[in-house]
Amino acid sequence: MTSTEPAPADTGSTLDPTTTTRRGGLTRRRALGGVAGIGVALPVLAACGGEEETASDPAADLPAGASLTPTADVPVGGGAILSEEEVVVTQPTEGEFKAFSAVCTHQGCLVSQVSADGIVCTCHGSVFALDTGEPTDGPATEALAAVAVTVSGDEVTLA
Repeated sequence: MTSTEPAPADTGSTLDPTTTTRRGGLTRRRALGGVAGIGVALPVLAACGGEEETASDPAADLPAGASLTPTADVPVGGGAILSEEEVVVTQPTEGEFKAFSAVCTHQGCLVSQVSADGIVCTCHGSVFALDTGEPTDGPATEALAAVAVTVSGDEVTLA
């Protein structure tokens, strides 16, 4: 060698300060390039595509007669979101209880608010009617799936 510096021993375990990985190993650039090359990043890019989600039956795993929520927890002109069951229960008028899937028909987010304006999905701004589940604003064009409920005593239950 003509250089005055000694040649480093090639142990395969030295760190390359420009990549913070071991030389000859997987770099961040190679990893990200490989991920993009095999399409793993594709679902992230398509997160707000044009197709609407197909809603499944949110209460399919619960038996008929299963209690969802006390009637006192569902305000008149509003509602209650039951995240675990993926159901939203509304009371559009005094004594009238409705239930819908809490999964937005636009891209599958759970709705996050219920107000006098409707059932709101803050992911992309869709709003659904309290009494029908029909979209009234936003990108969603399909109604929230209806869930059959009854009132048994002071509980809203699955029909």
